[in-house]
Amino acid sequence: MTRYKSNIIRILILTSILLAATLSSGCLRSFEEESQIRITNMDISTKEVKSAFVDINVTTYAENYYGDPSKNTSLLLKAFSTKTGLLEVQAEDDIGIIGKGDTVTITQTLKLPKEGGYRISAVLFEEDKRKNTGEITIYSLENLPADVQDIGIEVAGMDFLVREVDGNRVVIQSDIYLTNEGADTSGDYQMLIKAREMDARLLADKEWMQTGTIKPETTVIRSLNLTVPNQYNYIVEVLIWNNDTIVKRGEDYVQLKPQMTIAAGTQIDTKHIETSDFVVPQEVMDESGWYDGMPVEEEPGFGILLGLVAILSVVLIQRRREK
Repeated sequence: MTRYKSNIIRILILTSILLAATLSSGCLRSFEEESQIRITNMDISTKEVKSAFVDINVTTYAENYYGDPSKNTSLLLKAFSTKTGLLEVQAEDDIGIIGKGDTVTITQTLKLPKEGGYRISAVLFEEDKRKNTGEITIYSLENLPADVQDIGIEVAGMDFLVREVDGNRVVIQSDIYLTNEGADTSGDYQMLIKAREMDARLLADKEWMQTGTIKPETTVIRSLNLTVPNQYNYIVEVLIWNNDTIVKRGEDYVQLKPQMTIAAGTQIDTKHIETSDFVVPQEVMDESGWYDGMPVEEEPGFGILLGLVAILSVVLIQRRREK
């Protein structure tokens, strides 16, 4: 009996040891497998600044500094007004799984009214469990200069051709070279071209046209005609508009009556320019002023046909006279 009880006690002790080891091992393993994720840093930069709103990019750094890979994670970004404390805007994006020891970055864009400051709060979730938060504050957005002038288009140069001279009026074709120095295809903007007399500053003519969309690192030519009085000097101005704002300017000169200074500024000689000497053949230009550089082609064959008809008529008339 005593021996029987001893065996039972040994079995119970052994079972307890095994159970304790199993539970201890399970708890330890569970603790080691749980991911530890946190927000380590936040960066803020302006993406686009308009007169009333600012688009900001918020880049958040999330790290799994201990444990096995995380489950699906996400980031909730909120912007609170520092003046009222009210939530202005928020954005949420999925991050996915963060590997053990890895750091990932996620960039989110918030559109904020251009006034006062904002407290930007980032909340990191693993599935539905809130794991960590980060926070950064920005101030005085109204002091940021608007970048409405950054359209990427530059006026690279201008050329002028005399198309017609009619009495005291001269038709000048203005070829405007536009270069897109931006990283993206440009928008289609309105462009005002003006011919202003150089001395009196009076406008002789002005015309509107569109820039058209321009691919990155590409130069295009936009052409239109201006009609001005002959024997005057002109400043040709180009103004590119974005809605109601002038965002780019360019200018060049057409001198139909140039002057030359002689003898160290003691005498001014006026040169006479015969404008009609510079008339060049008309080239193809569609209604929008886009110039393709090709001469207008006439219908083939009609000149020869008219010549044959004329010769045949002469022959017939001669035969009738002989009869």
